[in-house]
Amino acid sequence: MTQNSALILDFGGVVTRTLFETHDITERALGLAKGSLTWLGPFDTTTDPLWVAMQNREITERDYWLTRAGEVGKLVGENWTDMQTFVRRARGAEPELVLRPEARGAILRAKEAGLKLAILSNELDLFYGVEFRRRFPLIELFDVIVDATYTKILKPDPRAYELVLAELNLPREACVFVDDQKKNIEGAEAVSLPHVHFDVTLPAESYARAFAMLGL
Repeated sequence: MTQNSALILDFGGVVTRTLFETHDITERALGLAKGSLTWLGPFDTTTDPLWVAMQNREITERDYWLTRAGEVGKLVGENWTDMQTFVRRARGAEPELVLRPEARGAILRAKEAGLKLAILSNELDLFYGVEFRRRFPLIELFDVIVDATYTKILKPDPRAYELVLAELNLPREACVFVDDQKKNIEGAEAVSLPHVHFDVTLPAESYARAFAMLGL
């Protein structure tokens, strides 16, 4: 495998552990009682009608997380109107807690195999903040980062996928795109970009599918 192939990753949920998986860390960081955060998104949709509404495209992903940020802010007696505040207060002091273990292995495996690595995110710096991203483990191993915080072009807009392909300077058939949101996978399908719909409940299996598609 050479630099003629690439693994393109969404950030939140694919590279990072979801906020659903780190409620214990959030509660501890914010001084909340254990069990204060009960919404579990894809891990138990019965706890999270707002997540179901997002999956049904009644609200956007940004709407979902801004609502959650506001709710958590109220629990600590503050008015949070952005995701940066939520992430920084919840776990921003320790970015290594956010990196998904399976992602760490996949990133290192990809670089060892000679693959190019890219991030295609709708909200990397918007949600996490510039300083968080700069301190994030292994971020220096990515060849390309396309972030709609700056481009203003959100997946599943076809232009988002074309942007990352142009930055990589590779044909789409040499790349595999990985994302946990179905609408973003449909966007990849629309531009004939090979893809894996990442299952946050089965991260190792999802990464394995991506590598198999890349011949590894």
